[in-house]
Amino acid sequence: MLSASQREAYETHGFLVVEDVIDVRILDAVRQEYAGLLDLLYAGWQSEGRVGAPARDDFWGKLVTAYEADCDWFQPMDISLPGDKIATDTPMHFGPAVFDMVRAPGLLDIVEQLIGGEITSNPIQHVRIKPPATALASDEIRAHITSTDWHQDRAVALGEADQTDMVTCWLAITDATVENGCLQVLPKEDTQAILPHCPQRQTAIAPGYVAEDKAVPLPVRAGGVVLFHPLTPHASLVNKTDGFRWSFDLRFHVTGQPSGRSHFPEFVARSRQNPDTELSDWQEWKNMWEDARARLAAMPHIAIHRWQSDSPACA
Repeated sequence: MLSASQREAYETHGFLVVEDVIDVRILDAVRQEYAGLLDLLYAGWQSEGRVGAPARDDFWGKLVTAYEADCDWFQPMDISLPGDKIATDTPMHFGPAVFDMVRAPGLLDIVEQLIGGEITSNPIQHVRIKPPATALASDEIRAHITSTDWHQDRAVALGEADQTDMVTCWLAITDATVENGCLQVLPKEDTQAILPHCPQRQTAIAPGYVAEDKAVPLPVRAGGVVLFHPLTPHASLVNKTDGFRWSFDLRFHVTGQPSGRSHFPEFVARSRQNPDTELSDWQEWKNMWEDARARLAAMPHIAIHRWQSDSPACA
């Protein structure tokens, strides 16, 4: 639970680091679930002749070997569909351990203190498993793999959610340090608005709008959470170590308000008024995303942000 001073700090500055939120049993279950997933992926790549023996016979060794062989483990491990073209067989991951993490009581207790007791799990969510910068391809631009450019979470949703009460919860699965690429933030201003964004390397705040010399790094231990107001500018640092940095990026919003990506499925994670509406079956969550994939694969592409490269701020 948050103290009065923590809640005030969040409301004033637009961010808050809270340690020891996710129970170690949930963390271990997530790690085991992903290790099993990677074992299956790696066996498939080996059978195709795309990879040989991993650099090390563990989760991290298989990840770096697969990345160097140009085997995409990110999308099969992500808890979302991609923002570009979706096919009927686009891979994604929805399992019981991740579902338990999204619905972790300690996490939802904190969210409830910030947006109230009618909580929907927002579909803008990702896994982020970031290799050392030295292992990255020179043309790597995916924010979920390399360092994340400066942005506001409200700005990378669609305009339908500009008035939605929402909070971002960035969950550390490994320790996040300055050295391995933790988040950094610019404290939210009293009159903070949505800043112009541009389709650059990633969807990022337009040049000239970020005072990077005022950035505050936000290290957090595994099991801790970084909370963000949707207007708070933030980015990540470069992973300068020889190891991986692993996190999940989750969002929650007030039930009944627009999600900002309404073509993706959401679910009620907690309801004090109508507890029967809460989703408790991870398989149903998985089915919702599979149904969305089938529907979206047959439709014209739906853009996930509103920004155009020819706007005056991007010139």
